[in-house]
Amino acid sequence: MAIQWVLLPLFVEVILTFALLLLMGVRRRADFNAGIAKPEQIALREPNWSPRTQQVAYSFSNQFELPVLFYVLTILAIMTRKADYLFVIMAWVFIASRLGQAYIHTTSNRVLQRGAVYMVGALVLMAMWLIFIVRIMLGLS
Repeated sequence: MAIQWVLLPLFVEVILTFALLLLMGVRRRADFNAGIAKPEQIALREPNWSPRTQQVAYSFSNQFELPVLFYVLTILAIMTRKADYLFVIMAWVFIASRLGQAYIHTTSNRVLQRGAVYMVGALVLMAMWLIFIVRIMLGLS
């Protein structure tokens, strides 16, 4: 399996994270310009941003939860040569769930819908880890 195909889902997650960071900056600047938030109101991480800005900020923050386990697994799978077609397919399902979850989080923010998409990604990532662990422990290809 070509390294580019294994890393492409990871690259998409990185791009999503940076896109949310940029969007958060735009939203925060708009809140400052509109007088919704003042520097002294947010200096100690008080949530005095507009609800829309908080949605984007929380979505950005969320990219440092489950995706960290995905990053580690991808690196380990490459190093141990366990990144195969199944790994790449499951990685894309995980990334699709991250994109969907971020979209819902930054738009309608329907909690049950967002939670369902998040759970799909979490279960896929758990399965990826389980497959990896079994393959390593049993010496399987």
